[in-house]
Amino acid sequence: MEQLRLVLYDDLSHVSITFNSLAIMSAVAPKPTASTSGDPYFQELFADRIGGAQYGKANEIYKFEKIKRAKRKALADYPDRLLLDFGIGENDSMADVKVRAELQVQANRPENRGYMDNGPAEFKQAAARFMKRQFDVDLDPTTEVNHCIGSKTALSMLPACFINPGDVTMMTVPGYPVAGTHTRYYGGTVYRLPLLAENHFFPDFSKVTDDVWEKTKMLVLNYPNSPTGQVATREFYESIIELAKKHKFIVVQDAAHILLTFQGQPLSFLQVPGAMDVGVEVHSMSKGFDMIGWRIGWVCGNQRIVQAFSDVKDNCDSGQFGAIQRAAISALDAPEIPTRINAKYKRRLAKLVSTLRQCGFSCDVPGGSYFLYTAAPKGVAGGPQFANAEEASQYFITQHSIVIVPWDDAGNCLRFSVTYEAEDEAAEDALMAETLQRIRGLNLVF
Repeated sequence: MEQLRLVLYDDLSHVSITFNSLAIMSAVAPKPTASTSGDPYFQELFADRIGGAQYGKANEIYKFEKIKRAKRKALADYPDRLLLDFGIGENDSMADVKVRAELQVQANRPENRGYMDNGPAEFKQAAARFMKRQFDVDLDPTTEVNHCIGSKTALSMLPACFINPGDVTMMTVPGYPVAGTHTRYYGGTVYRLPLLAENHFFPDFSKVTDDVWEKTKMLVLNYPNSPTGQVATREFYESIIELAKKHKFIVVQDAAHILLTFQGQPLSFLQVPGAMDVGVEVHSMSKGFDMIGWRIGWVCGNQRIVQAFSDVKDNCDSGQFGAIQRAAISALDAPEIPTRINAKYKRRLAKLVSTLRQCGFSCDVPGGSYFLYTAAPKGVAGGPQFANAEEASQYFITQHSIVIVPWDDAGNCLRFSVTYEAEDEAAEDALMAETLQRIRGLNLVF
């Protein structure tokens, strides 16, 4: 039987104690006994962060799975009726033709065959050029920029740089949950900051207690905001920087929709004096460049935070395929691409707002993003009533083949996406006409 020896040192003396290793293992980490329920032996080994011994047994259904099931029901019940899908959250067009052509060239170059790790330098340089041209932000591409395999991976890795058990990450809701999920993975907690219409979809920090501020390590923002469409102001960012310095936390600004800004010029967090002292901005090429599936973006800002991200990244991935990174350079150096995409989604949003207003919805073209966020109806006159946005969403999908995403995190709201598939403006107009015909006759109650 294997023996373990523990040596305790006190200055120059020590005491040696011998233990039975199997006895220690039995006392500290007992293995699960054989299951009689038909579960595999490892059922009780799943980590608590994903559900522990109940993993795979939960009855709760993820929101988007409910939508998928409702869509299948609508297609089965009404096979001859066009499904109007406003639930999609990804660009409907392929990347620009010259970017795809460059990918073909780069895929055949031997220098792109291997691991990229935290390189190549050319992509970082292109990202720095983009930040200078678009926002007049000066960055050192060597130390203040690093690529990521899409912004989702960056938001999942950054908590590893700062969060210990008991620490707090502040996040706005509704919003993208990834940073919060990984905060909890590391034993931290998420402090939710509701985005409400009465606050113009900005977080209200007035109710945050001293105890929460003391534990807060990170604040994750997302502007233009998904799904509310609000855009940040310089004054808002100035107030965030002041809070960060006062309460000593870092800021992570998720700028995935920044090139889909329709109200004024796109504003980078890093444009505001002091931002580089307290945080980083995460950029994505998915929305603004029609490169959803390419999984390429970058983290930029404070040198020490970028370095920490890079160190964690080194232990998580080996870099995005070099051909993708180098093809992406051709997109970053082509400002006409995001300009064209911006105009397309702004046009579609204007058409959708006009259509929904005729159906009783109170909405305006958002300041940014390709999402329209609006209060859900309370029910149908003489028909079903909705306790929340999810019930409204299920009604629209299953009864009228109109797919809309519910958001009940901060009020009963619906999110329409204008990333539906339409070849041209005539197809957009036909889809809006069909939408108007189906919804206007419902006599919705708000």
